[in-house]
Amino acid sequence: MTFSAPLQAGEVALVGAGPGSPELLTLAAARLLTDCDVIVHDALVSPEVLAMAGSGARLVFAGKRGGRPSVDQQDISDTLIRLARQGLRVVRLKGGDPFVFGRGGEEMRALAAAGIRCRVVPGITAGVAAPAVAGIPVTDRSVNSSLAFLTGHEIGEDSRIDWPALVAAFPVLVFYMGVQSLPAIAERLMAAGLSGDMPVGVISSATLPDEKVVTGSLHDAQAGRLAVSAPAIIVIGEVVASRVDWQSMVGVGTPE
Repeated sequence: MTFSAPLQAGEVALVGAGPGSPELLTLAAARLLTDCDVIVHDALVSPEVLAMAGSGARLVFAGKRGGRPSVDQQDISDTLIRLARQGLRVVRLKGGDPFVFGRGGEEMRALAAAGIRCRVVPGITAGVAAPAVAGIPVTDRSVNSSLAFLTGHEIGEDSRIDWPALVAAFPVLVFYMGVQSLPAIAERLMAAGLSGDMPVGVISSATLPDEKVVTGSLHDAQAGRLAVSAPAIIVIGEVVASRVDWQSMVGVGTPE
């Protein structure tokens, strides 16, 4: 199939917007943004990406943010179905990748059940991109051959995570949506056997002009000393200790 083929009337594209910078959009995502009737976007899509919308495209906000008033997921799915049934060409634009903690699967199933034609355009997920731009590899053959992606929402008493098993199995942990619960996450991990000296990196607004990176230990995280603004990605593991701040080196040592 051709991912960037023009949308048909009544078709919905579930599109990943990547971690923030418009330069990290896929070619298909960029092309569909310029040739659609309506863009239903979430709160994590950067203004720079939204600015790429075609002049005739209508923007519909459908954001969900932890701890804040949010659009109900059923309402979002119903909106996509309603717009498609009006014969509009719809881009459902979600930060990162729609299928990594983005509820893309729920929306795809809702569209399919309603008989709505849809396509999927994957995006670069922030759990890989944010550490990379911060100079932290999520895998390094000297450290790990596996890693786990988790959501910071899984810290309550009803958590589905087996924390001791998690710590034993995965040398590197990447948390989405965990800024507000970082002290609790650190406490959970240390209670499960992870050393308080384990390195932690937190990357906020990755790939955007206000990007911020802070590093420390699980002890620091538990004490609230690694606070940044959301959205942010949290990386826990020895890979953080080998961070290279390559952005500060751009242009350094280049031949004249």
